[in-house]
Amino acid sequence: MTYGVLPAADALWRPSNQMGVLNTDIAKQLQCATLGARLWRLAPGQSSTRHRHQHQTELYVVLEGTGRIRIDGQLLTLAPLSALVVDPEHVRQVFNDTDAEALWLVVGTPAEAANTLEMTPEQLASLYPDGPRALPPELEP
Repeated sequence: MTYGVLPAADALWRPSNQMGVLNTDIAKQLQCATLGARLWRLAPGQSSTRHRHQHQTELYVVLEGTGRIRIDGQLLTLAPLSALVVDPEHVRQVFNDTDAEALWLVVGTPAEAANTLEMTPEQLASLYPDGPRALPPELEP
């Protein structure tokens, strides 16, 4: 394959397995095996899983809204079109404690399986230190 195109209207969006965040797996839909790439659309009050990776370095880009992310306990607030990169071993969690939707592009390499429904208890414990449904303090009831 020389290149692939995924028109926006054809992207398959679905809620994530653990947190119910609307996302689309761009890399999978483009049949790309060398990196992971997703768009994450966080409504107010939503968060991704608090997690780390074994081998995957991730690039996070805020496309719309205010980007809020905690990395190893450090809270960052990012303006639209801001970007950051996170090495695999660092625990991170994207969340939205604002009143407006936030849209993130998350790209990682090398590609790494991320289906929590197919992981062993040991894998879950390693990648999700507080469990796959832990909320950030800003969103706890």
